[in-house]
Formats: sequence, C-alpha cells, structure tokens
Amino acid sequence: MTDTNNVLEITGVTHGFGPKRVLNNINFGIKAGQITAIVGPSGCGKSTLFRAILGTHPPQEGTICVDGKEMNGPSEKIGIVYQHYSLYDFLTIGENVMFGLKLDQTSIPDRIFKYFSWRKLRNKHRAKAAEMLEVVGLPNTMSSYPSELSGGMRQRVAIAQALVMRPSILLLDEPFGALDAVTRMSLQRLLLRFYQENLEAKKRGERPPHTVIIVTHELDEAIYVSDRILGLSQYYEGADGSKIVYDKPSPVFRPDEPADTDSFMEQKTEITHTVMDADYCQSYQECLTDWSKRASEEGRI
Repeated sequence: MTDTNNVLEITGVTHGFGPKRVLNNINFGIKAGQITAIVGPSGCGKSTLFRAILGTHPPQEGTICVDGKEMNGPSEKIGIVYQHYSLYDFLTIGENVMFGLKLDQTSIPDRIFKYFSWRKLRNKHRAKAAEMLEVVGLPNTMSSYPSELSGGMRQRVAIAQALVMRPSILLLDEPFGALDAVTRMSLQRLLLRFYQENLEAKKRGERPPHTVIIVTHELDEAIYVSDRILGLSQYYEGADGSKIVYDKPSPVFRPDEPADTDSFMEQKTEITHTVMDADYCQSYQECLTDWSKRASEEGRI
C-alpha cells in the first residue's frame, strides 16, 4: 500500500540479467528529509537498485514512484553524484554548476537568436549557482577553475551541480571513496548539516529540502551520516536474488559532534551478521521497521 508521505516509493521491484535474478521483490518507501544509506555485500545488487532509481535501467518488474509519479526513465527529480566527480576543466566552477540549468531551460537557437532573454536567464542561473555553492560551503569560488580546487572541494561542486536542479532525491554513489580521511570527514559533516536543515524546515512546517540516498561499503560511514540504514543481501534461505533484510533507524549526530564509533558498535555488529554474513542464521523479519506505523521521535525526521 502506497504511503502518500513518501517522496520515493518502490514496489515489487525485481530485476535480473539473463537467467540470473539480482533483485527479488524489493519494497520500501522513503520520506522527504530522510538520509538513507544502502549497504550490502559485493554482488547484492546495490548498483542495480541504484540505476533503477536513477531511471537509466528500469526494473523488469515493479514500479518506482517519485512524488507520486511513476518513473520510467531519467528525470530531473533525481540527482546523482558519483565517486569520480564530472566537472569540465575548461569551465569555471560557476559555469559547471549552471551547466545543467542551461541545458534544461534553453536551446542553442534560444541562446543565439534570443540573446537578451538568454542573458537575463543566465543571470538567474548564476545567482542559483552561487546559492548552491554557499550551501555546500564553497562561497567565492564562482570564478575559480576545477584545477584550482582540492579533490574534496571538487566533490562539493559536484554536489552543488546536482542540488541546483532542485531534485526531489539526491543519490550519492560511493561519493567519498576516493578522498583522504580528513576530506571525507568534512563531506560527511556536510550531510549531517543537510539533516539539521531538514529538521529546521520541518519545524517551520516546510518540506525538508534534502532527501538523500547514499550507497557505501563503509558501515561506520553509513551509520554516521544517515538516519536510516537499508541492508540489501543475497544471503538468506532460499535466495533467488537479493532482498531488503535490514531496515532500521541509525543514531542522529550533529555536525559539530565527533564521530563516536563506540556508540554504534552494537548496530554495526547487527548489520554485519544480518546483511553480510552468509552463514549467520537469523530471521531477518526482526530487523525490519514499519515506517508507516513508527511514531516520530524527538530530533528525527
């Protein structure tokens, strides 16, 4: 049954390649403002599920709806940031962030034959790009070039590129995997700041602006940056493709709090056994949360 409060609703999604089934009847919904981490062992179909949500590889069975509308292909409602940022070296940072808006809202004839209208629209695009760079903590970089920025700063620009399109959902595909530990921590705290902005928007009666799904193989990172963990696994009795075998809230941290990994060791152990261990015998139904019935908690979406 569809929950009208969900920004993303996945129902009966099944997918395979040839005779091999990879995903088996995947069902879950995500509310606006949740930051959800998807974890699982190698080969469990995380990337397949990710591409299905993105719309580049629609599932063989089932439906994926965003804001109540079924998705059958790529859409501006879904933004994505990959592990390796895709910036044009010959464009300034501002031009890189504006690029998607330009392609979405104008054509080459528009920019040639309606120059004055295009110039006015370009100024609006520039203002939006500057706003998004402020959001990701990179003010005053509009005129810089990618080669002048560190790897972590360029990844922030990639996030701004996605956010400027105002997507309903932002997908992060192992976005911090190639970064050093210090830079990685700063970007993790950016996600914590997004969550705090969601809470503030909710208190004002507004729709939370950041709904994020992150795929990562780092359990510490998944627990730290998200408020919900989804475990996808092929390791359960009678498996014919992967299922969601873990779905629980994770601790909520503030951006200025240290990553106290000791505080979530119990959850990390539970995820490791339930999701990652092919020999661990446990009814995974015990590790699923009914979010439609779950009472909201203080300080949580």
